[in-house]
Amino acid sequence: MRKWTASAPGLPAAPGQALACMIDELGQPGFASVLLGQVHPLVPAASFSVYQIGSREPRLFMSATRGVPDRTRECWRAYLSGPHRQDQSLEGAAGDQDIVLCHVDAGEVPVEHRVRVYEAHGMAERISAVRREPDGALFALNLYRHLHQHPFTDAQVCAFESVAPALVALARKHVALTPVPREERTVEGARQRLALLEAGLTARELDVCARLLRGMTHEGIASDLRLSLTTVKTYRNRAFDRLGIHFRSELFALVAGLPDLH
Repeated sequence: MRKWTASAPGLPAAPGQALACMIDELGQPGFASVLLGQVHPLVPAASFSVYQIGSREPRLFMSATRGVPDRTRECWRAYLSGPHRQDQSLEGAAGDQDIVLCHVDAGEVPVEHRVRVYEAHGMAERISAVRREPDGALFALNLYRHLHQHPFTDAQVCAFESVAPALVALARKHVALTPVPREERTVEGARQRLALLEAGLTARELDVCARLLRGMTHEGIASDLRLSLTTVKTYRNRAFDRLGIHFRSELFALVAGLPDLH
């Protein structure tokens, strides 16, 4: 695994048309696919994601694939099932708008991470550009090589370095311009909404339900809250009993039917 700080200020002159295409799509639903397509001549990745971890709740902002089935959200859920807590590969971004680059092969990540995330989804290599936000959260833009592809070359890695600052800036601007989907607003306010709906829910029951709404597995919740799997399921069952539901889908429906808080 290699890490270094991007020194280039942004896109070189040659990909100016690519930059124009990405700017045109800012704030639009197809931005992720356009970005991946425009970057492909420089770095032929088969999938792409932008997410945050660290001091804030983990959140997948966007993802796309090229030439392979789109399993990026399944991959994200697998990452949240535990591997994200031990992932040190994205550390090192010092802030002050520095972009830290990371180039890692699947064989270099911990076994659980490799098996659940890389091997399960056919990925073999990742190159990332990471920025640390003022509150300590890590904003990561990731390109993935899949098993059917040739390894990234040194020239491709250098090309990524040249465009990384601009790509991160574009991705952050797209996130800022894109309205948060209703279901994600609901998830982020889940603790407050559910507390208003059912005052009897305990803090831990709210913690577990909020993470279920985030798409985390029971194993991921146990890791995140540092509880046993049995304890997580107990809190879930107690919460569901209080809410009069039996399945996670009912929890989503219940919260989706609540008004937004202002």
